[in-house]
Amino acid sequence: MIDKVNIRNISLSDLEAFCKKVGERSFKAAQISNWIWHKGAKDFDSMSDLSKKLRENLKEYFYFDNISISNKQISKDKTIKILFSSIDNQYFEGVLIPGKGRATACISTQAGCPLNCDFCATGKLGFHRNLSIGEIFGKVFELNEVSKKEYGRALTNIVIMGMGEPLLNYENTLNAVNKIISEKGLGMSPQRVTLSTAGITPQIKQLADDKIKFNLSISLHSADNSKRSEIMPVNKKYDLEMLSAALSYFYDKTGKRITYEYLLLKGFNDSIKDAEKLSRFAKISPCKINLIEYNPADTKDKYLASDNKTTQNFIEFLEKKNMVVTLRRSKGQDINAACGQLANKNQ
Repeated sequence: MIDKVNIRNISLSDLEAFCKKVGERSFKAAQISNWIWHKGAKDFDSMSDLSKKLRENLKEYFYFDNISISNKQISKDKTIKILFSSIDNQYFEGVLIPGKGRATACISTQAGCPLNCDFCATGKLGFHRNLSIGEIFGKVFELNEVSKKEYGRALTNIVIMGMGEPLLNYENTLNAVNKIISEKGLGMSPQRVTLSTAGITPQIKQLADDKIKFNLSISLHSADNSKRSEIMPVNKKYDLEMLSAALSYFYDKTGKRITYEYLLLKGFNDSIKDAEKLSRFAKISPCKINLIEYNPADTKDKYLASDNKTTQNFIEFLEKKNMVVTLRRSKGQDINAACGQLANKNQ
């Protein structure tokens, strides 16, 4: 009995070798690849321009790691949260966020998360496994189809900010993104794709060495080592000095502006002193600071959102330091689809 291989893990050159092995011309590999990555095929029978013999050979040697939609919720603000399941019964979420002339997909790269950030519901799930190339790509493909149906438009932006730490699933995440931005895949502009990391410094440097074309965002949330370590255990391994060095390396290699995500927590990281530390840290390179309203998660109300006056004072201080600052208003709170709320609650 043949031990079948996941077709989405096979390179084009390996597909060409397979075609030759079963007596087909090598150009058939490009047709198969087109079905997988451009048309989003989920089975071999749908590959209608391939011979029945080739389709049967493909079935004998390969399988699809398809995902399916287990649950869909639509918020009052039209944000959509989708719970996906894998063939081995792992669960992970994706979110569609509507905007004026935009449709943004927030996607996950892991089932659960190993980082256990104190403010994030996902961390309470623990870590189950990395998602495959096909699962990450498949989620984008499915969200694109839902976006066209519900919003009347295809995705305009992708943010890799869902469940999990993408740089701890480096190879699969980058390979999936490359399929998403390839003209032979979904053909999305890399400038409309943003990867967010909690600050895995060796892989940030690797992103620079790999000459990535998409955008980089850092989940910072404090520019004070003691405070950041309290809410983000990853900082105990990769502290702010290491992160600063990695980001300097990244900017020197790529010339790309960095975005800092900063969750405002009442009485914890929202003082003017905190803003001053943030402004000093962010001067590593040209950047944008994206302030985020706190969304209640399953953390027994340990944290509260900053009030409007404190938030405005924080923004004004940064702007006086010539920082580019935006405030991200929460969407999808009523269905637990906002930042920090993804926890597979409808599993």
